[in-house]
Amino acid sequence: MTPAVDAPVSDQPSHPALIGLTIGAIGVVFGDIGTSPLYAFREALAQSAADGIDASEILGVLSLALWTLTLIVTIKYVLFLMRADNHGEGGVLALAALARRSIGMRSRVALVLGAAGAALFYGDAIITPSLSVLSAMEGLRTIPSAARLFDEGTIRALTIGILIGLFLIQRRGTAMVAKLFGPVCILWFLVIGGLGVWHIADELSIFRVLLPQYGIHFLATHGTVGLFVLGAVFLTVTGAEALTADMGHFGKKPIRIAWLILVFPALMLNYLGQGAFALSHLEAATAAGTTFRNQDWFFLMAPESVRGPLIVLAGFATVIASQAVITGAFSLTQQAVQLGLLPRMKLRQTSAAFAGQIYLPAINWLLLAGVLVLIIQFKTSSAMAAAYGIAVTGTMVVTTLLGYLVARHVWHWKRGWTLAAILPFLCLDLIFFGANILRVIEGGWVPLVIAAAIGLLIYTWVRGKGIVRAFEARQSIPLADLAAALAKRPPERVAGTAVFLTANPRSAPGALLHNLKHNKVLHERNLVVSIRTTDRPVVDAAHRSTVERLDANFEVVVLNYGFMESPDVPADLGVGGRTEMRGLDAMKTSFFIGRSTLKPEADVGMPLWQDRIFMFMQRNAADPTEFLKIPPGKVLELGEQVTV
Repeated sequence: MTPAVDAPVSDQPSHPALIGLTIGAIGVVFGDIGTSPLYAFREALAQSAADGIDASEILGVLSLALWTLTLIVTIKYVLFLMRADNHGEGGVLALAALARRSIGMRSRVALVLGAAGAALFYGDAIITPSLSVLSAMEGLRTIPSAARLFDEGTIRALTIGILIGLFLIQRRGTAMVAKLFGPVCILWFLVIGGLGVWHIADELSIFRVLLPQYGIHFLATHGTVGLFVLGAVFLTVTGAEALTADMGHFGKKPIRIAWLILVFPALMLNYLGQGAFALSHLEAATAAGTTFRNQDWFFLMAPESVRGPLIVLAGFATVIASQAVITGAFSLTQQAVQLGLLPRMKLRQTSAAFAGQIYLPAINWLLLAGVLVLIIQFKTSSAMAAAYGIAVTGTMVVTTLLGYLVARHVWHWKRGWTLAAILPFLCLDLIFFGANILRVIEGGWVPLVIAAAIGLLIYTWVRGKGIVRAFEARQSIPLADLAAALAKRPPERVAGTAVFLTANPRSAPGALLHNLKHNKVLHERNLVVSIRTTDRPVVDAAHRSTVERLDANFEVVVLNYGFMESPDVPADLGVGGRTEMRGLDAMKTSFFIGRSTLKPEADVGMPLWQDRIFMFMQRNAADPTEFLKIPPGKVLELGEQVTV
């Protein structure tokens, strides 16, 4: 996932635009899956190496890898799931929002699935930079002249230095360097495809693995080991979620073109080359009577004279893959905040040209902390690989289930057709998820713990906000009744405009009631404003606001925002500008916000431990004035105590 641009991209761009979007997609969408050849084949083969490796195992592992790429990425994502979009946007939360809008009262299922997918994504966001950059730097050990200089400790230190630098530049934005992503990744795919073609000649019979019988026979004859291998084989498709998550940024057609014309062929050729290279080494070891060892096949395919530049290129490619995941985490968090799954967070735009270029300091530093802990704890990419698959397979299961809801309730497919289309994909996902669960002890517990922690925070926040809303609803009175009472017995009036922000525009805002109770005044003009997040990614200017005049004293305004937009209340109300609500003088407009003081109590609402978590999240949420872009000097906060 990556941040959104100004508006969803059309699926029918002009020819020059299509070329540009395709190049951009190659650099952003496929960075993660494009770096999988660095470790995927090596790690899958390692799972069957306990009693030695023979030719049938190399062929079986390779066949499983190629068919996994074909079935999951090409058929499931490119041909099917990319049809499921929310006004051009994809990704787990966009699909959850689309499903919620379609199934109405039963939307709790879609909400839970969306929250689960989001929680699992953060595990992926921490593991991807750690594993990809570390695996690229480990290539230095394949250069004989440099092997003594780069031991495990030095490689870890180099990896940590690169990643710290990557996270440090996030605050400055990545718009300038992002222009290089596409060309660098095109070069990367051409190089890895070329390496594969070169070594396919080592064993031309390698093409027989395109027959699925080799993979099926491997699974049938290897029992539990076959499942462990299947879990490792799944590393070939990590990053496939980006195909749907980035649809709104590039469009379906550029992503499909990039995959089918360049990325998929390059990956297939590289894996075939690695398999042929490994087979040739096996034959040489057998002829010489020596032991065949699993090695770093990707880097060893390159001649020693060009291995150094290849490692540098791999380093750039893995940094690009890491950047895509980091910005994806920013984008996902913004969506989660807008959908009410997480508290407001400090957000900064890093580009004046693109609204989606954002930076969230809290997420940035939490990701960096997680990345550093993983590198220090696991030490090598092989040890870390076991932790990778569970987060990705879990997210894919969620996406498939959301795909069922979309097909059934948005496309209105009959139940039988929907099950016939979805069940094969779901079974495939569950098989891979089960295979990866076997590796929990090896490191698979890491993404599960991260997902569980994020899931707990989401659940606590949603439940806590529900308790607060219920309390406010009990204390409130209908705005129409208050307006009628004030019309009969008007209070003291003061000049200017008061803007009262509230979640429910039909009830009198608590800040309004407190102002009347304590200050005993009413402004000349009073706007009751509610912020509503829609199930669309972006709301156009024509549908931004709805205005209803209640009486001479009150106007009710609802501001509509998409789940990928950041609110700007003063601008959209027309404060100091020329909009449909002209006449709001910035110097004579005051904003009133209700802010409740939370009080924990074990016998009311949530358990005491959960109260503490909710209060911590509430205290550390971004200031609403900053989140809504309201000038701090124009805000008055009024509230009361709420027991949670």
